[in-house]
Amino acid sequence: MFVLELTYTAPVERVDELLEAHVAWLDALYEEGVFIASGRKNPRDGGVILAVGDDRARIEQIAAADPFTVGGVCVYRITEFIATKTAPELAPYKQQLPL
Repeated sequence: MFVLELTYTAPVERVDELLEAHVAWLDALYEEGVFIASGRKNPRDGGVILAVGDDRARIEQIAAADPFTVGGVCVYRITEFIATKTAPELAPYKQQLPL
């Protein structure tokens, strides 16, 4: 599993110009089952996405295709973690530690 943290590198007005394309990009990845939660940070200087996957390279490719990234208004920090404990609603995403 991955935490994708976006940090804006441009004024929010520039971010807002790309927001519709960014939301369409998010929607497509929710449909694929890659993203399971997302939202703005407070204060609004970026966002956070929770992504499911085992392939860091694929997650990096996904982040590189974000209209925010392509438009040069954000950078990503990607953190991989092993979800060994989850709420019951997230049980399908629970992972085992590698041996």
